[in-house]
This record gives sequence, structure tokens and C-alpha cells, in this order.
Amino acid sequence: MMFTVEQIKTAHGKVKSGADFPAYIQEIKQMGVTHYEAYVTDGHTDYHGGSDFMVTVPAKYEPLVIADVPNLEVFKSELIAHQQGKTDYLTFIRMCAETGIEKWEICLSQMTCTYFDLAGKVVLVEQIPE
Repeated sequence: MMFTVEQIKTAHGKVKSGADFPAYIQEIKQMGVTHYEAYVTDGHTDYHGGSDFMVTVPAKYEPLVIADVPNLEVFKSELIAHQQGKTDYLTFIRMCAETGIEKWEICLSQMTCTYFDLAGKVVLVEQIPE
């Protein structure tokens, strides 16, 4: 099953806060997305499906500078606020850059979200609610 950039954008457009994220995950999972990487720097995202299928949603905003050293405590508290719907996506993205998060990878088979720093080291792994 293949999916398009337009289908992904339509699904993502329904996400108004972190509270909407689990429904978004279920929708793209049904499209055939197996995992994806979202890059904080400019917002481009690589979506993967079966048989090495991949589409890239292009950059969404001007490039941000990612902090060299992650600040896990601030990141975790701001992440919780975002998941509770207290911040919008761009506020969340700026916070990620400021706290040293380069990207996150969503694995739909394991329902995990893994955050990485600039060195490619795992900063945090979360279970996604189903």
C-alpha cells in the first residue's frame, strides 16, 4: 500500500496540539506508513512504507539552529506540556531546537517515539498511546 505527500499533509493538518497526535498516528498507520523521521532543523519529514517506499514532506519553515548539548530536564517538562495541548507545533519545534533535539523517529510497529541529539544519540524513548 502506497501513500502520498498530500495524504500525509491532510492527516497532519488535523493535529492542532500534542493531544491530537495518537489519532494522527493511527491514521497514517492505516495508510501503510511503517516509520518516519521528523527533522527539527527545517521540518522536513521522511515517511517510510513497505518495500523501501519513501516520500518526503518538504521543509515547513526557515532553518533553526539546534543546540549542541541536549537539556533533557527542560525538554521532558516542555514535551509533557505539549502533549497536554498547552503549546502549538511551532512552539514545540522551537523548544526542541533550544533543548538540543535534532529529530525524532516514530516506529509504528513498536508504537515508539525516539528523540535524538545532533550526535545521533538517543535522548528519550516514549511509548505512543494507542
